[in-house]
This record gives sequence, structure tokens and C-alpha cells, in this order.
Amino acid sequence: MSFGSPNNPYGQPQDPQNQQPGYGYPQQGQPGYGYPQQGVPPQGGYGYPQQPGFPGGAAPRVASMGRRFGARLIDGVIIGVIYVIFVIAGVAGAISSAKNCDPNAADYDTCLNNASSDFASKFLGIFALLALLMLLYEWLMVGLIGRTLGKMAVGLHVVNAETGGKPGLGKSFIRYIIPMVGGFVCGIGQLLVYLSPFWDKSGRQQGWHDKAAGTMVVQN
Repeated sequence: MSFGSPNNPYGQPQDPQNQQPGYGYPQQGQPGYGYPQQGVPPQGGYGYPQQPGFPGGAAPRVASMGRRFGARLIDGVIIGVIYVIFVIAGVAGAISSAKNCDPNAADYDTCLNNASSDFASKFLGIFALLALLMLLYEWLMVGLIGRTLGKMAVGLHVVNAETGGKPGLGKSFIRYIIPMVGGFVCGIGQLLVYLSPFWDKSGRQQGWHDKAAGTMVVQN
């Protein structure tokens, strides 16, 4: 007389679909201890999980406007310090030229006018040099490494919205030049470009310059 196996002492037939797994073995559809779960999405750019609905499947953390403002403020301070240094150097040169004018000389007024003209030309040269410096600073840094010093300080990256990689020099130039062109309208156009992420309905907070360049700003 057979009493069956230890797991089936009464010898009753078991339904294979209702069999319970042995201890220590993972059930089907359930991850075992130390085993990777099935269906975990692959990682996107900067280590964020990929998710449908974003270009390339990537779902990075969109940069907050507070961080973006902080980055702009830091970059502005850096450029401002350099600008002040150049202006001080230009003013010192103009004062030096004016001191060389002899008040008792017949051409004293002419000498002062020449000193004033020299100061004006130096100021225009300083402004042009500063504009070139700003272009190279943001264009090259964003294009090649995806961030300026200000963005580094607050943990932001400018990325290609399609790939999540670095923007490249072409996209970076477009992104830079649009607010600069807006700045010719008494600075109002530039301000509107920088505020335009507030009106973006895509959930990525892309400004007009980002949309034109095909970029977006993400945070760590």
C-alpha cells in the first residue's frame, strides 16, 4: 500500500498548474532574491530611466526655473566682473591721457577733446570685446561640454532634446544668438526669451531658444 510522496502523503493526483513552488525558488512572474526584475526599463541619458513620451525614450529631470535663474545670475556676475575690470582699465587710460594735456597750452581744448574721443573708442572696443567674450564663453562651453560655470554650480546640463547628448556647436550657437538678437529691442526681447519656458506646455520647460535649437535643460 503506497502512502504517496512526502509532499503528497495521501497519494492524490496534483494539478500541475496549482503546484506550489519549493522553498527558495522564485515563482513565475515574481523576482527572486538577488535576481533582476523583468521589464525594468533601460537607463536613459545621465542615468535616468527611459520612458515613453520623451524623445529617444529618455525622461530626465527637467531643470527648474529657479536653478536656471541661479545659473544665469552666476554667469552674469562672472561676465560683470570682467566687464568692470575692462572699464576701469579704459577709464584709467582716458584719465592718463587727459592729465597729459597742459592747461596753459593753446591746444588744451583740442587735447581734452582728443582724450574724450580716445575714451569713447576704448569704451566701444571694450564693449565689442565683452560681446565676443560672452559669445565664446556660452557658445563653446554649452556646445562642447553642455554647461557654463553657472550651470556647473547649480547642477544643470543643456542637452540635445533628441539624443540626450551634448548639443554641439551648431545648436549651441542658435540657442545663444536668439536671445542676443532679442536684446536689441531694448532688452525686452531677450527677457521674453528667457521667460518663455514658463509658457511651454510640453512639460520640458523649453524656451523659444531651446525649441529653435532643439535643446532642453536638465538637472542632476
